Amino acid sequence: MANFRSTVKDFTRIAVPYYRSEDRWAGRVLLVTVISLQLFQVWLNVRFNAWYNTFYTALQDKDWNTFIFQIGVFSLLAAFFIVSAVYQLYLQQWLQIRWRNWLTQRYLGRWLGQGTHYRMRLKGDQADNPDQRIADDIREFVDGTLNIGIAFLGSIVTLVSFVVILWTLSSTTPLMIGASSFQIPGYLVWAALIYAVIGTWVTHLVGRPLIKLNFDQQRYEADFRFSLVRLRENAEEVTLLAGEPAEEERLRDRFGWVIRNWYDIMRRRKRLTFLTAGYSQVALIFPFLVVSPVYFFGAMTLGGLMQIVSAFGQVQSALSFFVTAYTSIADWKAVLNRLSGFEASIDWAEGLDRTAPRLGFLTDGGSALLVEELAVGLPNGQEIVRLAELLPVSGNAIFIDHGLGIVTSYLHLSGVHVRTGQRVRRGTMVGAVGSTGLATGPHLHWALRTNGLLVDPLPWAEEPPGR
Repeated sequence: MANFRSTVKDFTRIAVPYYRSEDRWAGRVLLVTVISLQLFQVWLNVRFNAWYNTFYTALQDKDWNTFIFQIGVFSLLAAFFIVSAVYQLYLQQWLQIRWRNWLTQRYLGRWLGQGTHYRMRLKGDQADNPDQRIADDIREFVDGTLNIGIAFLGSIVTLVSFVVILWTLSSTTPLMIGASSFQIPGYLVWAALIYAVIGTWVTHLVGRPLIKLNFDQQRYEADFRFSLVRLRENAEEVTLLAGEPAEEERLRDRFGWVIRNWYDIMRRRKRLTFLTAGYSQVALIFPFLVVSPVYFFGAMTLGGLMQIVSAFGQVQSALSFFVTAYTSIADWKAVLNRLSGFEASIDWAEGLDRTAPRLGFLTDGGSALLVEELAVGLPNGQEIVRLAELLPVSGNAIFIDHGLGIVTSYLHLSGVHVRTGQRVRRGTMVGAVGSTGLATGPHLHWALRTNGLLVDPLPWAEEPPGR
């Protein structure tokens, strides 16, 4: 129950804001129209159910005139059903793209605002692959919510409508076992209910692990895709450093997780498909088994039999919604969990932006960088170092970008002979050694970074062999 309440809370937090946004009236009108068309189709199914009785009774009685008339009735009902189904799909897709557009704009604004995307990297697993959250998960959330939600609503209305019909038919159709008949109020309804409850319970037991498996599969796929993109963007550096073997090993490891988790999904879905396919096939014959004795040994007409079978099938199908839609629900729940984690990471990063201490910069025209009350710590709050007093750090400094991710820095200079943005060549005088900043005497503080990593610069200063 706690998990259900958490799911409802997460869903409400993500879904409801759109219907209160600046696009709320268009969204509400489209949603109400789509739901209305779904209810209209349920009403058509009720009319089809009554049509079954008349049509098949005319076949049994070989009543040509009634047969021809009922063909016309069917054509009219079918035309209404086709038109309503087409426009329901069209308007639902329209609502999907508007809803997705609003959610995408909202998440993009929050993710890119105030450096939130950078702070989210400190959050951990819940903030992994934000590109997938925005590009894929929003689309799957909107599509799944509308498809599952509208189908679920249709199942509820279908259940209420056809339970009344099936209960009424049960009162005129006694249960026959052998040569004995029994008057059990609504026994056809109870038979459909028991059949559906057992199927739903067993399906949940078998399919529940799919939620986590689908969640993990999306994460592994995104990690693998991110590694490929990262390799493509750094292809030049990887080639120069001969890093292909290490990158290949990393890619094979990432894809190995994709394969292993996929095999787990295959095994679980195989079991679930055995259950749902068998359940659906038995459901086709089950109502005939229940009422066939009355047809063969009683006074039931063929039309009455087909009407009962149709009504029973509608009730059983409505009660078995979770059986037939369980895989889709599991996928949707995994998407909801990922979006909820993504939103929680955004909330956390935005809160960090409001509450975390900030660096203040003051300039006094001096030549050194001064630091006061600077503390450097880990994301968990553990402090690494604190500089409490005013300290001149680097003095005059020059940073040269050599390309390919290589940057050299020269600190504590007595003079700077180049300007920002100037292109320099080998042999260009860029500055003079000094003792500005935090230094005990004239010296050169030389540092080298490759792709942001500090490395030993001495091997890079050696002349290549043969020169």
